Amino acid sequence: MRLLHYMFFVFLMTGISNAQQVQVTGKVTDDQSLTLPGVNIVIKGSTTGTQTDFDGKYTILASVGDILVFSYVGFETSEEKITAQSRIIDIKMKPSAAELEEVVITGYVSGVQRQTMSYSVSNKESERKRSRKQKIRPGVQNRSMSSPGISNKSTIRGVGSMTKGDQPLYIVDGVPIDSKDVSVVKAIDANKISKVEVLKDQKAASVYGSKARHGCIIITTHSGNYKVQNDESYTEIVENDFKRVMTAPLSTFSIDVDKASYSNIRRMINNGIKIPADAVKIEEMINYFDYAYKQPTGEHPFAIHTEYAATPWNLETQLVKIGLKGKEIPQNKIPPSNLVFLIDVSGSMSDVNKLPLLKKACKLLVNQLREKDKVSIVVYAGAAGLVLNPTSGANKHKINQALQNLKAGGSTAGGEGIELAYKIAKDNFIKNGNNRVILATDGDFNVGMSSDKDMKTLIEEKRKSGVFLTCLGFGMGNYKDSKLETLADKGNGNHAYIDTMQEAQRVLGKEFGGTLYTIAKDVKIQVEFNPGKVQAYRLIGYENRLLADEDFVDDTKDAGELGSGHTVTALYEVIPVGVKSKYIKDNSKLKYTSSKANKEYGDELLTVKFRYKKPQEKKSIEMVHVLNIMDNTVASQDFNFAASIAWFGMKLRNSKYSKNQKIEDIIVLARANKEKDEQGYKAEFVRLMNSYHGL
Repeated sequence: MRLLHYMFFVFLMTGISNAQQVQVTGKVTDDQSLTLPGVNIVIKGSTTGTQTDFDGKYTILASVGDILVFSYVGFETSEEKITAQSRIIDIKMKPSAAELEEVVITGYVSGVQRQTMSYSVSNKESERKRSRKQKIRPGVQNRSMSSPGISNKSTIRGVGSMTKGDQPLYIVDGVPIDSKDVSVVKAIDANKISKVEVLKDQKAASVYGSKARHGCIIITTHSGNYKVQNDESYTEIVENDFKRVMTAPLSTFSIDVDKASYSNIRRMINNGIKIPADAVKIEEMINYFDYAYKQPTGEHPFAIHTEYAATPWNLETQLVKIGLKGKEIPQNKIPPSNLVFLIDVSGSMSDVNKLPLLKKACKLLVNQLREKDKVSIVVYAGAAGLVLNPTSGANKHKINQALQNLKAGGSTAGGEGIELAYKIAKDNFIKNGNNRVILATDGDFNVGMSSDKDMKTLIEEKRKSGVFLTCLGFGMGNYKDSKLETLADKGNGNHAYIDTMQEAQRVLGKEFGGTLYTIAKDVKIQVEFNPGKVQAYRLIGYENRLLADEDFVDDTKDAGELGSGHTVTALYEVIPVGVKSKYIKDNSKLKYTSSKANKEYGDELLTVKFRYKKPQEKKSIEMVHVLNIMDNTVASQDFNFAASIAWFGMKLRNSKYSKNQKIEDIIVLARANKEKDEQGYKAEFVRLMNSYHGL
């Protein structure tokens, strides 16, 4: 009997030990000890996971015996087993020889034309114990199958091997998938998949035609009616051309502090998606990064910095950099905030990188609120409604609980939501305070007022109330960049794309003040070039921000806003006098206008003027800055790094003005000038280009 009791005690203690949970914390770095934000950490065989934060740190609750899987684009996957002593697990990830994962299914058994992989989900009460089981029939080798979902690159090889770049045809629930939508298929949640079948090239072609000549991957979901949606929209961009200084001496545009394009491009590269040219806004790519611009010291809320040097992609031209640095306002000096979260809870927001990510991101902002700040929450789907009355920032639990309770479902009445959000903001308006609507959505408005034109008209009317607008874009597949850009541009606000918690930490954590507090509005730039030094010029980027020359002095014309601590950088490529260039088009001779340059300003390359308004005022203030030839020195690292970003953007757009499109040269320039990179963003840019190089 005593032996029976002892055996029962051992069995009980073993069960307790196996079920023991441990809170594991740690830090993830690369082989050079740089922190890696956004690393995915998943308990192997489950859907439970987390990501490293802005400082590369993570916390996860796991059971003894669990295996933590660490994965990050461009690095080898690492695994660590949890023991009873595991408390702190620091990981140093090694760069991967292969920039993206590759799945190769090989070794078909003779006479077997079709192999099957099935996915099953155990029915456990705990979501943490949900797992995906793969069953692969003999004769099929599966290497580096990504989890969850399907790998970033798939190749099927039969007896006659194919070239590495050949991609199979994907079919989801009986519907063939266009090649441009393959990335969306690869992002399907594994828990939604019932079965995956693989057909060899000859068999696939005989069933599905020539499109399946490289094999076929057939995916069946549990619902049987999965809709592959990839109707992202972007405003058309027509690249700026060179203009002759003698006939067009002025260049006028509105500033753009938005950075959405870079994070969106990063998402596409990480997911192996082909990047649409119109998604590439070079100015937003450049402005994503921090530069060592000095703080303003005078009466104006920003400082001006200029320099120029040879153009790296065309040694016959020169590059001019114009930089603005906004005054940094300490958080405790920012006026009280009246914030209205306007959150899209429609059916299109159900994906994990939409509403679930959105709720976590908003908590980062809530954690920084003060007692004098107040938050309201408006949601919209088929209709709009108020789910949280104005609540003090001191009551963070109540605000976070309201966020946590949000669920996705229904259609998208965006116009109705905007109307209600602005009404709440106006009803609770704080005089001389920071009054702002924060719209968080994928931009898929489909009920009521929904077109870009309708939204533009609505927001132009609402901005008269003195309420500013911030647009946060989430998700993929139906992300409406064009609509969110229009809303932010016309609503005296800014626009960010949040693809990971790393980006949420940057936008709503590190740059909280700049994102939410405007120090100057309607900021315009006008550059006049000296025809004695410059034959022609072109503005790189800002195509959707161009203004008529006369708009510069017109205070009724809307322009961009500058937030606390924000930087704005603009690049001009110029053709010096005396240089022959195929980019300069011939003009007929002018009869009434002098074509002789004024030599009185011989040492001046250009004059740049700035106009801005204080946030609550209607009259503009003007600043003037002159760039002299004598100001030219050795190009700074900031100059060269910004040039490398513009160069890469031109490559993505297949620009006709890039004489050298070798990505190896772009990478060399960026890598050599990525100093002062405490947060690791510049190193990440180099890694992204290496990943793109492998696509």
